[in-house]
Amino acid sequence: MHPLAQLDHDYAWHPFTQMRDWLRTEPILIERGRGALLHDVYGRRYIDANSSIWTNLHGHNHPRINQAIRRQLARIAHSSALGFANEPASLLAEQLVLAAQPPQAESTVRRPASLEPGSRLIAARPKIAKAFFSDNGSTALEVALKLAFEFSRRTLCIREPRFVSMAGGYHGDTLGAVSLGHIDLFHKAYSPLLFKTDSIMAPYCYRCPFNRAKPERIDARENRKCNWECLAQVEKVFRAQKRRRGPYSGFIFEPLMQGAAGMIPQPVGWLSKACGIAREQGALLVADEVMTAFGRTGTARGLQTAARASEPQSILASHQEEVSPDFVCLAKGLTGGYVPMAATLTTEPVFNAFLGRYEDFKTFFHGHSFTGNQIGAAAALASLKLLKDRSQVRARLQLERVFEQKLNTLWKRSRVGDVRRVGLVAGVELVKDWRTREPFALTDRAGIRVCERMARRGVLTRSIGNVIVLMPPYCTTAEQLNRTIEVLSRSIRDELGD
Repeated sequence: MHPLAQLDHDYAWHPFTQMRDWLRTEPILIERGRGALLHDVYGRRYIDANSSIWTNLHGHNHPRINQAIRRQLARIAHSSALGFANEPASLLAEQLVLAAQPPQAESTVRRPASLEPGSRLIAARPKIAKAFFSDNGSTALEVALKLAFEFSRRTLCIREPRFVSMAGGYHGDTLGAVSLGHIDLFHKAYSPLLFKTDSIMAPYCYRCPFNRAKPERIDARENRKCNWECLAQVEKVFRAQKRRRGPYSGFIFEPLMQGAAGMIPQPVGWLSKACGIAREQGALLVADEVMTAFGRTGTARGLQTAARASEPQSILASHQEEVSPDFVCLAKGLTGGYVPMAATLTTEPVFNAFLGRYEDFKTFFHGHSFTGNQIGAAAALASLKLLKDRSQVRARLQLERVFEQKLNTLWKRSRVGDVRRVGLVAGVELVKDWRTREPFALTDRAGIRVCERMARRGVLTRSIGNVIVLMPPYCTTAEQLNRTIEVLSRSIRDELGD
């Protein structure tokens, strides 16, 4: 065993990892990377097929981001945001706010006709105005939760704010973020520590009880047979809450695709309709874009022309369904996957709710030691510049097309039940038989076994239960993408049979 691997076994504790299993084998020790490739201490090469847990947008060792960090290092790496400002964080706040503007944003605050007079004030299309920096996705959600809670009490006159999120939702590991999540495997053990939140039905077309379509070799969203019963369930929850206790303070959602739930994509139109219900019932919209932002879910839905690809693109998945959130949570790819950094974006009315005299104690009492640090901000600015580059937009669109074509080859495997893709993120659900949709038991470790076999063949990714996640960096070549899908297909065949 490599000496560094032995040190890892002796002293390190890894996240979301059963360490009993981990200690049985020598881990892959990553030493360096460039582009979509990683190299271990033995010189073996791997394709990074999940962008280093969904963070690395442009590839490893990107020259422009490297240069931006080196330039900032020559000046200063970090200074406190408590009482001081700095250049890169100020520039980044401006860029994020400008990039997150909703289509035809309206700054006028008005009252929906469906609400009782004086019940609350919300914006039909809120305009993002401020950025609050933190250090990861969990804290970005924690910030949004605290802001929404206090705004609801101070401005909307809701004495006991309550929140609703999606079944199967995962929003981070801080106690507030865990309270918003609905995955028992992750959260049930901590239930005594959490506050109560409600959940609405998520549109899991492949396993939806309302979908009358028989299994076919096609994305389950494409041949679904239903009458949007899932939305009727959403409306039922919102109406019941308003009738019993008044409107929800906030609706928390992952736009277009739920990540840790198993890469569950929403059919076209679901998000705009669900958020329309939430708006009508008086709830603020909190978009968890930690995984979905920065081009990961593609350009506008249905966009297939290079001409349109040259137009400016929103960084938010929410905007692809013309949803304008009151809060936007960003992390993961914010710095291009280089250093931990997060941001919570919100509106002027929310910001104003925390203004007052010193002795009023309306200050937002929340913060992080590395808030707005210069290295992270410099990396994020370089990443945003790359995202706006028209040639990069066209390259991502082309990569999406290749991704779709290659993923379609997986339908030949009988152990593949569903292949679902949104932009440059995909989930491949493994089943015992595609004709019955019968799942593998968790004790079968089907997803883990396939990923382990893929690693031995030079492709690294991670499963979520029986779902294999593929999320290539934007610099991935067609050849590398083809290799990734071939290795996945062969690993399913060799590990699970056909």
